[in-house]
Amino acid sequence: MPMEPPPDLASLSLADIAQLASEKRLPPVDKWHPTHCGDSDMWIARDGTWFHMGSPIGRQEMVRLFSTILRREPDGGYVLVTPVEKLDIAVEDAPFVAVEMKAEGEGRDASLAFRLNTGDLVTAGPEHPLRFVQADDGPRPYLRVRGGLEALVVRSVYYDIAERALAGNDETLGVWSDGAFFPLEPAE
Repeated sequence: MPMEPPPDLASLSLADIAQLASEKRLPPVDKWHPTHCGDSDMWIARDGTWFHMGSPIGRQEMVRLFSTILRREPDGGYVLVTPVEKLDIAVEDAPFVAVEMKAEGEGRDASLAFRLNTGDLVTAGPEHPLRFVQADDGPRPYLRVRGGLEALVVRSVYYDIAERALAGNDETLGVWSDGAFFPLEPAE
């Protein structure tokens, strides 16, 4: 059975996005504890491209399917897990990439929803915080997706976030979403 195509973020309200996100059923990877079986020969590049045996995975449906069985381990590593096997997967930076943002409201009443490279929709808030890391090439924003998995926010979307922060009147430069405040300065 083919997967449904990802929704068009621009055509959805934030209420629609929240509803779709709550309806999405993911496999219970946190409850599966099979024996470790080895390496998957897969890795995820910083730009969100998934590779298998050195070649990019060209079918987006396969990437979306694999992303649903991805788990972050307590040691910080990543695995693809099913009820019967667990395979290591290398991740260059973050396993997901936030490629689009939709904003509604201003100040404390704002909500920021993101579409990931896998088609997933995530609204930043207390359960899905934004964090900013200072790197040699500039700030890197990340959005928590689920279970210790994060999305690197693409530079163009970061500029939209920064523009909202500059337009705000908060004492600390940052953005609000879903009742939570996220400062643009990296945490100490």
